[in-house]
Amino acid sequence: MTVSSSHMSSTVSTSRGIFSPPRLGAYDESPDARASGSIGSPELESGDSEGLELLSASWNQDYGCFAAGTSSGFRIYNTEPFKETFRRDLKGGGFKIVEMLFRCNILALVGCEGNSQYPPNKVNIWDDHQSRCIGEFSFRSDVRAVKLRRDRIVVVLEHKIYVYSLLDLKLLHQIETLANPRGLCCLSHHSSTSVLACPGLQRGQVRIEHFGLNIIKLINAHDAHIACLTLTLDGLLLATASTRGTLIRIFNTLDGTRLQEVRRGLDSADIYSIALSPNVQWLAVSSDRGTVHIFGLRVRVVGEDSSSHFSPQSPAFLTQNSSSSIDALIPPSTGANPGSSLSFMRGVLPKYFSSEWSFAQFHLPEYTQFSAAFGCKNTIGILGMDGSFYRCSFDPKHGGEMVQNEYVSFLKTDSRPR
Repeated sequence: MTVSSSHMSSTVSTSRGIFSPPRLGAYDESPDARASGSIGSPELESGDSEGLELLSASWNQDYGCFAAGTSSGFRIYNTEPFKETFRRDLKGGGFKIVEMLFRCNILALVGCEGNSQYPPNKVNIWDDHQSRCIGEFSFRSDVRAVKLRRDRIVVVLEHKIYVYSLLDLKLLHQIETLANPRGLCCLSHHSSTSVLACPGLQRGQVRIEHFGLNIIKLINAHDAHIACLTLTLDGLLLATASTRGTLIRIFNTLDGTRLQEVRRGLDSADIYSIALSPNVQWLAVSSDRGTVHIFGLRVRVVGEDSSSHFSPQSPAFLTQNSSSSIDALIPPSTGANPGSSLSFMRGVLPKYFSSEWSFAQFHLPEYTQFSAAFGCKNTIGILGMDGSFYRCSFDPKHGGEMVQNEYVSFLKTDSRPR
């Protein structure tokens, strides 16, 4: 690896304080990637919503904000209360990936086809305090996804994942995957754990990297290809769905044990998103069938917040959370999810008769893609690729049809700060 003598630096403000940003120089990390810091300031333009196309919509790490990549730039929105935080309209084209880092001023941007300044094979690190790109990673193939945490930048290509340090942009890990056109990858976001989940090298397999523990776990989650996956904030639980889209499974990431299985439906579906509530009490799933399903989880959390009481490296944590004794994580059924009345015939009738079905539902149009995330006080936020935002609430005792509390057409509503 070669590093040029020239570099630049700035300060990144976060909700938890200030940390040093990447030291930017020229890197030659591998045959497929390089990072550099000699990026000029783009031309800004004043844009309006007329003819604007939405290219991407993604939540930040705590689901309190989301980023919208448009055909002319990007916009950031706060969800509670709903408000546009800022927008940047850039000459040259749109962005297919806009990845936030919680609520700080650093974003990762990847342009779409036809973007003359930000091509789809480059990851640009944008500092909004400077309104410019302060670094870039360049690859031989198109970037499928970018994931950020406070100490890592993860770039997902179709067959490979690169993990870099956010502080100095050094390449830390390279992971080979099965063909991954969806860019599936997720990270933990607790400071005490460093976990990455991605497709493995076999169909239906998920690879778990516990970087802090130097543990790699391969989980054979499904028979079909993986379609969607997510981790809890501490990275200790994994939820997955396959391209069949009928079952969602929850696993212990330390030893790969399957802890629970819930059924979205009988017919196949394309799963768009899976979300786990911060208290690990609920799971939400959206699909092309036009329904967001809520399921009750039977995973018992150690204390109010296990990360505040146990370190993943401590013997007490590993013992109490090990699924070698499944009772440590799965209490007797709480009955939150309705099961079939024919479950007493388990082993005789097909498996779906004894499945756990959804506890609450919300129906949406089937013509566009939606992504769901948990808000506060038993609410769900739903992002649509048609530029729609819904906030719904569900009854944690009785379930049933969710209640729509808010609807915003966010590309057309002028909610920008004054």
